[in-house]
Amino acid sequence: MKALMCHRFGPIDQLTVEDVPSPTPGPGEVLIDVQAASINFPDVLIVQGLYQIKPSLPFSPGAELAGVVSAVGPEVRHLAVGDRVFASVGTGGFAEQCVAPALRVQKLPADMDFETGASFVLVYGTSLHALQTIARLQPGETLLVLGAAGGVGIAAVEIAKAMGARVIAAASSPAKLELARSAGADATVDYTQPDWRREVEALTGGRGADVVYDAVGGSYTEPALRATAWRGRYLVVGFAAGDIPKIPLNLALLKERAILGVFWGAAMQREPRQLLADLKQLTDWFAAGQLKPVITERVPLSGAAAAIGRLGARQAMGKLVVQPRAAD
Repeated sequence: MKALMCHRFGPIDQLTVEDVPSPTPGPGEVLIDVQAASINFPDVLIVQGLYQIKPSLPFSPGAELAGVVSAVGPEVRHLAVGDRVFASVGTGGFAEQCVAPALRVQKLPADMDFETGASFVLVYGTSLHALQTIARLQPGETLLVLGAAGGVGIAAVEIAKAMGARVIAAASSPAKLELARSAGADATVDYTQPDWRREVEALTGGRGADVVYDAVGGSYTEPALRATAWRGRYLVVGFAAGDIPKIPLNLALLKERAILGVFWGAAMQREPRQLLADLKQLTDWFAAGQLKPVITERVPLSGAAAAIGRLGARQAMGKLVVQPRAAD
């Protein structure tokens, strides 16, 4: 089979498409013929050795995918050969076939295609976990989303609207802000402009945002924290800007703000039943038309490395999908 392979941690452009042996599922695992896999920011980090988890070399990146079960290992009860599924696997998705733990594989809803399924679990799972479990976002509260045109950003916008919140989307260009509006944002802010936090304060009547969803970090974090309301909740989701910010902790003290970490992958390993409950909520919202991944690019395996690079350079919007079985 063909797979995008990483033989050493380093520049993204060192990734190569190669012929490798097909994997075999072991106990509690299934083999999936991959029809689509989406690119997420952890893929950018993991191939460079910058992620919290470093897989054994060599490996194929790709954290989430959708496809058809082609083999089932011992001890698997809820899946069978021929099932259409989606899965969160950590690595291995950018390949024609992938072995996945059966507990992290679910059947696709009947009305969900492979591309949507491959773009669903990680971004919507992360954002629901952040907003519902960690922040406890309430109807009528205001959410500020940094990086609102990215995969998790758009998911946060849609989920917050489904939860009854008001959403202010922050992004870096008119096209990104328009995409966030199309996903349901009530207002938008260009956070490349000076004193953009003042605009957030004006949009909230001087209160600030009740909850901030920060998947960007860098120089955007401190002004966003300053634009958080009294006893607001600040969600640390990721660092797409590249820099992990250092912030004055007196900003938390002055308005009794809570700074909360969000690590969906680790939480779901510790709380697998919560993952199933979250997926049920998300697929119900999908069926009701309240969630729909915004897929902006589709590439074959040969274009996957360049697409990962574009996401890392913050040159992409929405979800980028790799089609491992597509012709170049």
